[in-house]
Amino acid sequence: MQLPDLGNPLYFLLATLVVFLVVIGRYVFIAGLFHLVFYRWQKYRWQPRKINERPHRPGQYRREVTWSTITAALFAVAGSGLALLWQKGYTKVYLDVHDYPLWWLPLSLVIALLAHETYYYWLHRWMHRPRVFRLLHKVHHDSNITSPWTAFSFHPLEGVLQALFLPALLLLLPMHLYVVLTQLTIMTFSSVINHLDIEVYPKGALGRFFGRWLIGATHHSLHHKQFRYNYGLYFTFWDKWKGTESPLYRELFGRKIAGKTSRPDPNETD
Repeated sequence: MQLPDLGNPLYFLLATLVVFLVVIGRYVFIAGLFHLVFYRWQKYRWQPRKINERPHRPGQYRREVTWSTITAALFAVAGSGLALLWQKGYTKVYLDVHDYPLWWLPLSLVIALLAHETYYYWLHRWMHRPRVFRLLHKVHHDSNITSPWTAFSFHPLEGVLQALFLPALLLLLPMHLYVVLTQLTIMTFSSVINHLDIEVYPKGALGRFFGRWLIGATHHSLHHKQFRYNYGLYFTFWDKWKGTESPLYRELFGRKIAGKTSRPDPNETD
């Protein structure tokens, strides 16, 4: 892949603009699609699976999109910075699928997701310390009842901490370019689903398997209500190992995948 010299400030700015358009376009498309399907077209069908019965606050979507646009700009700078590092030969990103065995493609994705999960879990717990929370994380928790647009609604300092992870990882971990793009897409879909406030996992054993190991709307909605539980990003294993999974989660999740509107109430804390 031949790129202009990104050490040139003009080309770096142009690359940042292109990456920004990709990031914000992906966010608007995925969040907008979920918003239309679950909040507009199929609203009443999914009502029993809604976690919180209260509506979103007036102006919440506009505020979330504003913060998310700033986050997308920070991600774009990180992306063009990563491209510059790759161009100078500092990263492990590769383009020829045969540079590593084919089995490394899925394995590198799994390693990256697990590493990201670990980084975010401990970062997230740190951000819930009172002083740090007020400075970094309160913007995200202003969305007390989440929506698809909450996915990237971060204070800029939190956005920087999140944007730094992947470039740092790719200094060490070889990943094919398309695997990197796959992880970024998974990250966006996962974040939108987690903030949907409607449980989308299927009924029965498959849904319960997903609910045990993968984070979804019920799991993360409880985090936004209770604050001191459910810190994970993709997976639940850190919350299970460290005893930070909400005691309300299992029962509430079972009711939601069954389409029952009865309690326990996620608004309560213990």
